[in-house]
Amino acid sequence: MNRQKMSPGLRLLFITAGLLMFWQLVVWLTNVPHFILPGPIRVVKVLWEQRSLIAGHALVTLAEILLGMALGCLLGFASAMLLQWCRSIRQWLLPVLIVSQAIPVFALAPILMIWLGYGMASKVVMAAIVIFFPVTSACYDGLQRTSRDWLQLAQTMGASRAQVLWQIRLPAAMPSLASGLRVAATVAPIGAVIGEWVGSSSGLGYLMLHANARMQVDTVFASLIVLACLSLLLYFSVDYLLKKIIYWTA
Repeated sequence: MNRQKMSPGLRLLFITAGLLMFWQLVVWLTNVPHFILPGPIRVVKVLWEQRSLIAGHALVTLAEILLGMALGCLLGFASAMLLQWCRSIRQWLLPVLIVSQAIPVFALAPILMIWLGYGMASKVVMAAIVIFFPVTSACYDGLQRTSRDWLQLAQTMGASRAQVLWQIRLPAAMPSLASGLRVAATVAPIGAVIGEWVGSSSGLGYLMLHANARMQVDTVFASLIVLACLSLLLYFSVDYLLKKIIYWTA
């Protein structure tokens, strides 16, 4: 007997409903004060009452995420292609990229604030830094794992080095690059929010920081829910586009 598969959206809806019910049940059973753990009903009420305020900050954060993701993915892709194309640069640049990941992101945020100011630029760069290495690593790994049979066939047919890179290695690396882009869509909000926490005048991170200082925990939870929804929307949008573009891996 064939069982019809549940769609991812419907599955996500059931999971969300279950988590919300569990959350509300914990609040009722423990009778915890709302300034420590507000219930989902109270958070939804705050979401509605402060919808204009939260929406304004959410648009700022979304713009930072999208710009940071575009910049980080572009730089990551270019770095991976450079590593593959120039063997002399590879032995110098690859260790630098690996060592750079040992630097905590929080340590870079104050420096970026000094260099780029408290506006959107520092948050965009922060988001780009967070996603740069995953995209570079995934794309470069895909380029390196191209089938040897394809490369030998291209060499036999007299393909140039540039043709091999663009017409053989790059199409073969697309599934790996897609994985890197999915990771980028997941972690890009982290960079933007960290930048807003360190210093900003708008954005969901800024709103959460100031609400927490005033013990408005319900507003913090409302902002977190909106940020989670933005992250999910970004991930599923990227996933949908990648499945349409790289249709042979779907």
